[in-house]
Amino acid sequence: MSEGFSVEEMKVGQSASMSKTVTEADIILFAGITGDFNPAHIDEEYAKQSMFKGRIAHGMLSAGFISATLAMKLPGPGSIYLGQNMKFKAPVKIGDTVKTTVTITDINIDKKIVKLDTVCMVGETKVVIGDCAMMKP
Repeated sequence: MSEGFSVEEMKVGQSASMSKTVTEADIILFAGITGDFNPAHIDEEYAKQSMFKGRIAHGMLSAGFISATLAMKLPGPGSIYLGQNMKFKAPVKIGDTVKTTVTITDINIDKKIVKLDTVCMVGETKVVIGDCAMMKP
């Protein structure tokens, strides 16, 4: 497996993206793995009465897409999460394609720490925004 980019190879402004279409199976599996069976995610009849008018994906499922992009693309395999700030801006529904983009904002070569902006989009709508710190040993 590739080790991705070394700290010395990365540059401020560099970015990477991944996309994933959310399926009902993703939501059910995420609920089973985490134990989060909130009816907003699982129960269509309940969710129809909500402000979203239907089931929505777990916010942390989109957070997982951020983690995957960081781990597999930039900084890449071998990187270690140090922290993540995020805000959930809009719902993700079954059938939505979430595009996750991470962009380097700062690099500390001596400490091997990279800071990145993180964003998940559905079409032109930002659904999750934030920033994180990663170590790239």
